[in-house]
Amino acid sequence: MRIKEHPILEFNQKEKVKFTLDGKELEGYKGEPIASALVAAGIKVLSRSIKYHRPRGFFCAIGKCSACLMKVNGVPNIRTCVTKLEEGMKVEIQKGKGDFN
Repeated sequence: MRIKEHPILEFNQKEKVKFTLDGKELEGYKGEPIASALVAAGIKVLSRSIKYHRPRGFFCAIGKCSACLMKVNGVPNIRTCVTKLEEGMKVEIQKGKGDFN
């Protein structure tokens, strides 16, 4: 699901790192946005809406909406579209407002 060739842009692949999503081990590139690594791995649902629990996915990609809010390393409400991926990150799908439990 990752774009590998583009007529204008260059994709210089960085070091591969491992991280988890709800306990499942995934791979991405160090420094890329967490949401990008998830979408490249085929993950489409990043969070659920507060009131009706509807699925939310990658939307604005600039940190202005709340569609990509996830729990990262135990901290809720992290905007994964602008947070860089690091080795060993523990990412969890957030339901609603998120909590520290």
